Amino acid sequence: MRALWLTGGLGLLLFVGLSIFLAPLEPSVLRLQFAFTPRAFGQIVHTWQVEGLARYRAHFPADFALLLSYAVFGYLLARRTRLAAMGGVWARWLLPAAALADALENVLHLWLTAAPRLAVFWPYPLAASAASCKWLLVLAFGLWIVAARLRQTSP
Repeated sequence: MRALWLTGGLGLLLFVGLSIFLAPLEPSVLRLQFAFTPRAFGQIVHTWQVEGLARYRAHFPADFALLLSYAVFGYLLARRTRLAAMGGVWARWLLPAAALADALENVLHLWLTAAPRLAVFWPYPLAASAASCKWLLVLAFGLWIVAARLRQTSP
């Protein structure tokens, strides 16, 4: 249980810290995650200018630590708690799968923001699809927790 608390606490601290660090960026990082076209992506990055782009690129080391912590946390929560009896066999892989999608998104965003790459189309929808997949898997994990808790408390 110590590892569960450690990864959960670390993930929460990293998430809050990154949210505060990235808050000055307008449009938000969430908008960039769903930029499916080079034009949409470029407009956001252009709006941030050099300082905002540098801030965004600086967040990646902590973001990789975040995705690792939430992947391990989700796996442990679905495997080692009483919730495991409520469908934890498949649920334990939801956050690790989300973390893989997040890692793909991060790698693509690092590459796309290293230099202008507006002539190459495919990385933009791939990165946005990875982000969409990540958020859907996180949502599925949250819904699993709610459903498992409801089943635990029902007579």
